[in-house]
Amino acid sequence: MERPATSRLHLKPEIMATEINIDGRLAQVTELKRDGSILTLQVDDEIYEVDALKVGEGIYSMIYKGKSYNIEMIESGSPRHYTVNSFHNSYQVEVIDAQTRYRANRSKSGSGDTGNTIISPMPGKVVKIPVKVGDAVEAGQTLIIVSAMKMESEFKAKSAGVVKSIHVAEGDTIDANKVLVVVEERQED
Repeated sequence: MERPATSRLHLKPEIMATEINIDGRLAQVTELKRDGSILTLQVDDEIYEVDALKVGEGIYSMIYKGKSYNIEMIESGSPRHYTVNSFHNSYQVEVIDAQTRYRANRSKSGSGDTGNTIISPMPGKVVKIPVKVGDAVEAGQTLIIVSAMKMESEFKAKSAGVVKSIHVAEGDTIDANKVLVVVEERQED
């Protein structure tokens, strides 16, 4: 049986691996190969070959091991959050890509730091360091500016203190979870 001419399911080619939260279960998904509408995916340690076509707005037809499945994806109030319906089941799905992880880290920690130790929440590039070791800083003062995911983020001191150490230089490419700047809190006399 020949499939109707419809648009193919397009995963962004720059997204080769990502985490997907399906009703609270995290799965690591990697696109291994694409040949027309045939996708070879690795989900955790299992390999799947799926023939996937987009047949309407948010509606996909998939063939896996000779069986046909129709899937409806409905955006759930914010990008990367979906309600996914099949004939028998409904799932809450969140795509957790680098940008989502970055935003979550930023909101959890306030500004990607622990106390007055500034830690990079994700890979990026140091744009500017407006302080030097030994400088007295006030709460809320910018200590470092990092560019990541096409956004510049200012990391600020949580409390007044003195810059104890700087572990990077302007222009450096940094990894996630790297200590950037440490501020020693001022002691009251």
